[in-house]
Amino acid sequence: MPYIRAGEDGNAGGGDTGIELYYEDQGSGAPVVLIHGYLLNGRSWRRQTRALLDAGFRVIAYDRRGYGRSARPHSGHDADTLAADLHSVLTALDLTDAALVGFSMGTGEVARYLSTYGSGRIAKAVFLAPVLPYLVQGPDNPEGVDRAEFERAHATLTQDREAFLTTFFEDLYHLDETLGSRIDEADVQAHRAAARSASQRAAEGAIRPLLTDYRPDLPAVDVPALILHGTADRITPIAASTRPLRRMLPHARYVEIDGAPHGLLWTHTEEVNRHLVTFLTSPAAPATPRATATNSPGPEGSGPTAGSARG
Repeated sequence: MPYIRAGEDGNAGGGDTGIELYYEDQGSGAPVVLIHGYLLNGRSWRRQTRALLDAGFRVIAYDRRGYGRSARPHSGHDADTLAADLHSVLTALDLTDAALVGFSMGTGEVARYLSTYGSGRIAKAVFLAPVLPYLVQGPDNPEGVDRAEFERAHATLTQDREAFLTTFFEDLYHLDETLGSRIDEADVQAHRAAARSASQRAAEGAIRPLLTDYRPDLPAVDVPALILHGTADRITPIAASTRPLRRMLPHARYVEIDGAPHGLLWTHTEEVNRHLVTFLTSPAAPATPRATATNSPGPEGSGPTAGSARG
């Protein structure tokens, strides 16, 4: 099986060095690197991989440390080390003109990678259901989520992982609304099995990058970007994440998918894939600015650089 040794180039962040990351590399053409979300693994991109291959891209998906078939080190579950792992993937495969596509927690790696290593190898960046710019509520971030909510979730995770997973997947996919129509029980169980297989250290340690303030990283996003989020997201509410992110990246192409949950890669596959492939195949030029960091944007989902899809 294909593995990449991470952390051997002096960029291991605070984590263990010389760990192995499992990856899958398919197709040819311009490379697209997929960075998965919390408690998932590279196989969670299956529905996007097929669309990207059909569009003529080379698709690389890897398992984050502690997940899937990758190594399970004790340390390194922080934004700096995870970005260093992404750097190891890009350098080991010698990828250039690559598109980085992050989902949820993976969007943090995209932002931290660009601010740490620059965009020399990167052509485009995609932020799907992002945890950016900063999820925690505070005096300078009134739109964020109360830190106590994250602390309660972390306590449940450490005390009763199965109870945590039950709530997590209900909220990830809005199973009360989508099970049997937009997502099958077999797929949910496969994702639960992947979550169960993640190391406890990785599951608990991931709270750190989820609560990381990525606002200082965002000025380094100097490549064309796509921001896409579901309006009904219960895990990273759109008002606490994507709408503030839109103001900080006014040149990005912006899409809201009406009624979509956080796990929209599976529940709203057709809409996500359409916007993703359209963006990746479009000329590599920034979108027309829609807003500034100091001014409020216009109505969400309006205008030539924004879009919406009703689920």
